Amino acid sequence: MRTGELAARAGVNPQTLRYYERRGLLAPPRRSTSGYRDYPPDALSRLRFIKRAQALGFTLEETEELLHLADGGPASCDTARTLATARLADIEDRLADLTRMRDALSELVTRCELPRRDRACGLLHTLREQTGESS
Repeated sequence: MRTGELAARAGVNPQTLRYYERRGLLAPPRRSTSGYRDYPPDALSRLRFIKRAQALGFTLEETEELLHLADGGPASCDTARTLATARLADIEDRLADLTRMRDALSELVTRCELPRRDRACGLLHTLREQTGESS
């Protein structure tokens, strides 16, 4: 399968294939007699594996490790679970940060709904305070 076809079927950019080859996530394909890359059929399933891992928040380094583990036995499952547990903890931390940001912005936006004569811009005041400027 040529680069353009593989990229289209996997939903990635053709440059992504070359990048994954350089990173070692995708084996360099053999070349046709005319010099085109000719990927084996299993390259598509490998790309889909990579994209699913990325969609779950795994880094390329973690994805590379997961690819190696996918060929292993029961011990590989334990290592994969450890990676997934760490990724889950990271996502939960980010969600907590996003929740705090949402709540703070929501409060500031609510203040903005007061009649103009009854308010100062809390959003601008809060941002000034955090940069060390005085009002």
